[in-house]
Amino acid sequence: MANRFILNETSYHGSGAMKEIVTEARGRGFQKALLCSDPDLIRFGVTKKVTDILDEASLDYEIYSNIKANPTIENVQTGVEAFKKAGADYLIAIGGGSSMDTAKGIGIVIANPEFGDIRSLEGVAATKNKSVPIFAVPTTAGTAAEVTINYVITDVEKNRKMVCVDPKDIPVVAFVDPDMMSTMPKGLTAATGMDALTHAIEGYITAGAWELSDMFHLKAIEIIARSLRGAVNNTPEGRSDMALGQYVAGMGFSNVGLGIVHSMAHPLGALYDTPHGVANAIILPTVMEYNAEATGDKYKYIAQAMGVEGTESMTQEEYRKAAVQAVRKLSQDVGIPADLKEIVKKEDIPFLAQSAYDDACRPGNPKETSVKDIVALYESLL
Repeated sequence: MANRFILNETSYHGSGAMKEIVTEARGRGFQKALLCSDPDLIRFGVTKKVTDILDEASLDYEIYSNIKANPTIENVQTGVEAFKKAGADYLIAIGGGSSMDTAKGIGIVIANPEFGDIRSLEGVAATKNKSVPIFAVPTTAGTAAEVTINYVITDVEKNRKMVCVDPKDIPVVAFVDPDMMSTMPKGLTAATGMDALTHAIEGYITAGAWELSDMFHLKAIEIIARSLRGAVNNTPEGRSDMALGQYVAGMGFSNVGLGIVHSMAHPLGALYDTPHGVANAIILPTVMEYNAEATGDKYKYIAQAMGVEGTESMTQEEYRKAAVQAVRKLSQDVGIPADLKEIVKKEDIPFLAQSAYDDACRPGNPKETSVKDIVALYESLL
């Protein structure tokens, strides 16, 4: 069986990368952008870092900001109408996963109007045309949505998140500029950073993993483990390294899938509006313990990448425990809660577990699971 790998056409990395938007827009002959960015980024002047560049270059755009932290079907639908009304020919997504996921939904529907019912995009939709071109400018170091073929949209009516997987939605150009991330508060830096670590670890042990994806994931774990604490403390080195580490993780997991950490985190976001990175961070160590028996010797290399010494002399049980403990310690150090007590209502667990089992990420888990197993995992975290 052939293994497929999909990445951006082009990506720019490092301080000042966002200035290359002008180069790419002019070089591709684009006339007008619909710029997708959430209200908070506009309010705090983060979006202005990009619009100033566009204004200076006399590049035309309109701003679309009807975007929630967990973007909804309605956010995509009104974005489609905004794109048409603006007469735009490309999208610029500025933000974290919310802005980029919204832009992906808009771009896919504009190019494939037969999928105007957003629910029809769930899973692997049979779209025929590539998305309207998307330029992606991440402002968080976590989701890696700028380099993935996935997006997540919340169905408010059904209290669930829809995971959409479409190779045609990947942004054509990513501008990964740590200067865009320097204003992230500590809590958001920690949550998005742990989201990136979850991507790297789940991608490394997922059922679809192979040598090329393993290379990206192990390097991402190493970068994130050494830089997240610094990023939370807003050091330039920490910010720069986390911008790269989360992108490298995205290069891998986008192509091989994830597992039940994500499938358990998604319904928490849909039902309680829990920040995705926080949910992942709390769930990750517990699910790592659950999955350990199905991972061969991979936890040895996770432990090494996390900075654990002496793994070569450890037994399998020891290095598996060491890997989990290193993840727990990092999560604790950056201020992530240890459990779901303040988030989950016990009476909601059957619904959460069924939603997690039905989630598109669940089949990638390295260990076969069941609704009963997932119920037990949620309960263990209360």
